[in-house]
Amino acid sequence: MTAVAAALDALFADANIARDAVYIAEGGSPKLVRVALRRADEITGFGEVRLWSETTRLDLRVAEVPTPRPGDRIELDGEDFLIHGEPVRDRERLVWTVDLRPA
Repeated sequence: MTAVAAALDALFADANIARDAVYIAEGGSPKLVRVALRRADEITGFGEVRLWSETTRLDLRVAEVPTPRPGDRIELDGEDFLIHGEPVRDRERLVWTVDLRPA
């Protein structure tokens, strides 16, 4: 295990940073995973106009969810979300960042 992987395991184990969620692949069975939630605002430019929108993103460890796909579900704190758009892996290829929308 690399130092980066060990550090990520420690971050995802920290209750202040990550929490439990249920990941359900389309047509699959529920799986308990740890996620790091991000609720950042996003500003998108469109010509002269700037559009503000709330986003819900989270990080998943590749070791727990090797191939997340659009349409897969995440249950978090009693709310259901669908993965929206293509997941993106980090440079080390250890973490997926996924965009979510309410189910």
